[in-house]
Amino acid sequence: MAGNTTSVTRRAVALIVAVCVDLCLFYASGCVVTHSVFGHLARLWVSAALRCLALTALTLLILGDLNPVLIRVLTAHSLLPAVFETGAKALYREETQCGMLADVRCWLLCTGAALAGALFWEVTIPDTEDAAAGKEKKQKARVLFMRVLHLYRPDWLLLLGGLLFLTLAVLCEMFIPFYTGRVIDILSSQYQPNEFISALLFMGLYSLGSSVSAGCRGGLLLCAISGYTCRVKVKLFGALTKQEIGFFETTKTGEITSRLSKDTNLMGRTVCLNVNVLLRTFIKTLGMISLMMNLSWKLTFLVLMETPITGLIQNIYDTHYQRLTLAVQDSMAVANEVANEVLSGIHVVRSFNSEKHEARRYDDRLMDTHNIKTRRDTVRAVYLLARRITGLAMQVLMLYYGRLFIQSGQMTTGNLVSFILYQSDLGDNIRTLAYIFGDMLNSVGAAGKVFEYLDRKPQVSTAGTLKPDQLTGNISFRQLSFAYPASPNKTVLQDFSLELKAGQMTALVGPSGKGKSTCVSLLERFYEQQSGEILLDNEPLKSYDHRFLHKKIAVVNQGPVLFSGSIRDNIAYGLDECSLDEIQEAARKANAHGFIRNLEKGYDTGKAVTLCAVLHVWIAIARALVRQPQVLILDEITSSLDAESENEIQQALARCPNQTLLVIAHKLKTIEKADQIVVMGDGRVEERGTHQELMDRKGSYYKLREKLFSEGNPPQ
Repeated sequence: MAGNTTSVTRRAVALIVAVCVDLCLFYASGCVVTHSVFGHLARLWVSAALRCLALTALTLLILGDLNPVLIRVLTAHSLLPAVFETGAKALYREETQCGMLADVRCWLLCTGAALAGALFWEVTIPDTEDAAAGKEKKQKARVLFMRVLHLYRPDWLLLLGGLLFLTLAVLCEMFIPFYTGRVIDILSSQYQPNEFISALLFMGLYSLGSSVSAGCRGGLLLCAISGYTCRVKVKLFGALTKQEIGFFETTKTGEITSRLSKDTNLMGRTVCLNVNVLLRTFIKTLGMISLMMNLSWKLTFLVLMETPITGLIQNIYDTHYQRLTLAVQDSMAVANEVANEVLSGIHVVRSFNSEKHEARRYDDRLMDTHNIKTRRDTVRAVYLLARRITGLAMQVLMLYYGRLFIQSGQMTTGNLVSFILYQSDLGDNIRTLAYIFGDMLNSVGAAGKVFEYLDRKPQVSTAGTLKPDQLTGNISFRQLSFAYPASPNKTVLQDFSLELKAGQMTALVGPSGKGKSTCVSLLERFYEQQSGEILLDNEPLKSYDHRFLHKKIAVVNQGPVLFSGSIRDNIAYGLDECSLDEIQEAARKANAHGFIRNLEKGYDTGKAVTLCAVLHVWIAIARALVRQPQVLILDEITSSLDAESENEIQQALARCPNQTLLVIAHKLKTIEKADQIVVMGDGRVEERGTHQELMDRKGSYYKLREKLFSEGNPPQ
């Protein structure tokens, strides 16, 4: 504690002594020029060298060392007056009053400018690791920006037209303050009607040209944004639908929908809005600085001193605002995920009377978002306050010196009015330039998350090309080991091997959670096994063309999903060309044609019409059979049906004798006629054989049936 106090005291003493010595040297340089010992510029450079050496020596003597930051601050502080006076003398052949007479006001002015410039340098160009991290971040942002720009290629005509009208709007807008000052000068001096009417006419034409050009620019760029956003959303949606099933199990739905709905809109702003504002502001700023230099170069330099201070404030603001903006996006994604969970599982919520609990949980997530937004908005409020104070201080200084220049005859009243109008716009433009870079980083950050999904390669490859003309449907599971991506440490299948013979019915039975449905998921290529392989007609499953494979292997799941659209659309789902005759034939095989035909709109009946559970299953079976698959998988489809409906479905499947049929069922009565019954336990095959063989063996299958009898749920 004592060491820290001593260090602070030494620094305070060093600062006080350095200020006193520097003021003495600054006043001494004024005495030198008064007595004409040296030339004006020579005196300034000699004074700068002496001040730099003296301040460096004092700092070393008191503090003992100099870090790079302090060296740069001392150098900027010492050299600024000499550099400024030399530039003024070289460009304008004049010497400023501050250079001719050294006093406390000049010292404070130079010191403030040097400190602002040094701070701006340190924040924007940090040292060592910070510089490397900043460089890497800028490089990444530049790459993302170019990728966003590349996606705008189809809209290049709209962008080119927007750029043209942007330039015209800026050029017209820049001349309006000039002619405003011209009108004031005409009115304040001897009135000349022709000049007055001419000035008003030009001011009106430039105003009209600026308004028309700005409107055309906005319309073209908004059209480009709309087209771009639609394209990006379609590309992102297509990329998401190609991901493996495990991706959706490990990635929250709220996060995906947030990227799809919000981040794609932010990407559209990156070029069309931000670059539009950036170019418009930059062109306008250069033009206004040129016109302001013609009106008064001295006032122009005074106004430009605001730039490093504004840049420093903006840089600090961007750092905090970007971090909080990303936190808001993540928090909103979490809140959306909670809402999606509750709405998708509303039956469970209602059955356990958890409505209030879920409302509180959603409220907690929204409050987290609200708190982060509050911090973000507080940062923005402080930033706006600092920006307004800076602008107000600059206006006061400009009016003070403008009055002095009018009194000395260096400016007219009209010129000062024009300069004030330009300065007001210039300050806003400089602040906009500083702000727009931060906003572009926010937009590019959103683009980075979108491109992360666009670039993601599915972990389950769909690059197979094999499409044989004939397929028998013989399937072999060979020494499979598998664990789900969400639970990589929990092995579901271990050294699993099984043969499904072509044209035969194989049934998988066993307690829940022992790997039956996992076999179906692997056969459908939803996941990639950790070891082993699955062969279809002695070829690895991953070698087959993705579209061909899912046409030849069809699955009917428990509680089949019907999509929006008619029954006809649901049966032909995923097929580009499917005639009504093919759809009706598949419905006949599924024993659904008669029932569908009796509906009011037949095959055009929509999902909005309430359909019974058995018809859902029939439609799902017809959707599978219309593909004419060689392998048909039924995953517990009869678990929610009565005995009559179950018999009808069994009769429908009996009409497809040449298919390889894999059935997963808890109702053991439904699989007694299977060619092969496989009993699974702990991810392995415990028993296999026909119904009679397994009953005679009195092993796992026999015990399973006995257990069902004893629980009062006989295998019908």
